[in-house]
Amino acid sequence: MLIALILMYFLLASFACWLLLFPAGRTVLLQAMLNLGWRLHRRTRRVRHDGVMHWRSMQRNSGHGLAWLWQLLRQHRWLALAGALLIAVPPLLAWLSGERMELGGYEQRQYVSNEQVSHLLRGEQLVPPPALPPLLFTTAEVTQLRPLLGGASRNWELLDAGFAQRLLLVFKIMKDMHGYDMVLLEGYRSPERQNLLAASGAQVTNARAFQSYHQYGLAADCAFMRQGQVIISEKDAWAMRGYRLYGVTAESVGLHWGGRWTMMDFGHAELRQPGVLGK
Repeated sequence: MLIALILMYFLLASFACWLLLFPAGRTVLLQAMLNLGWRLHRRTRRVRHDGVMHWRSMQRNSGHGLAWLWQLLRQHRWLALAGALLIAVPPLLAWLSGERMELGGYEQRQYVSNEQVSHLLRGEQLVPPPALPPLLFTTAEVTQLRPLLGGASRNWELLDAGFAQRLLLVFKIMKDMHGYDMVLLEGYRSPERQNLLAASGAQVTNARAFQSYHQYGLAADCAFMRQGQVIISEKDAWAMRGYRLYGVTAESVGLHWGGRWTMMDFGHAELRQPGVLGK
């Protein structure tokens, strides 16, 4: 049916171009329309006259107007049929081709929902992992990259409850689906510690007290555990792959990932809420 519509459009466009380019064609068409109009006018007058006569005759004889209408339709059946087709065919074509003009594939597409996200939304409460020994965060490799990490808070209870559940879900997905054990480097951060980190230089942070979601328990810095050691280095190919998976996973549960910032912070994730910063 779509091909028929395209063919009809092509024929109409060709006819319009013919009228536009050939004046003689316009003259012929105009003359034909005038002749047709004159004939229709004469026929209408005759039909009207005959109709009046027939109507009066039927009123005198039987009084039934339906007989006159039926006779009129029979007399002009081809003209009536052409008019009915002219009125009915365009909407019929549009109705028949309506479904076929839709793009296929979308109505059959199957959307796979993350069961872990569904459980979270249904109220499943995830439990924070056991606290790790503080010495794991003061090794030479860690202090070289994060020299002030020793004073960071890794207390899950100081985090916003909703944010903590989302972050724990990220940890679970990273472990179950990608095989990465994750660890919390720093969660809640006091205003004093925030100013201390900001004073250490722009390579650490540009945010001062109450300019970071850490002060509201809505942000966390995370890394990976491998063979009993905390892995932070972005030069490690295994860790870098993990950071990218972590970013995708964090965004899938509604968190913002620091890896998309101008000054990229691959281990950072936060739950933004309007009107929170600066309180």
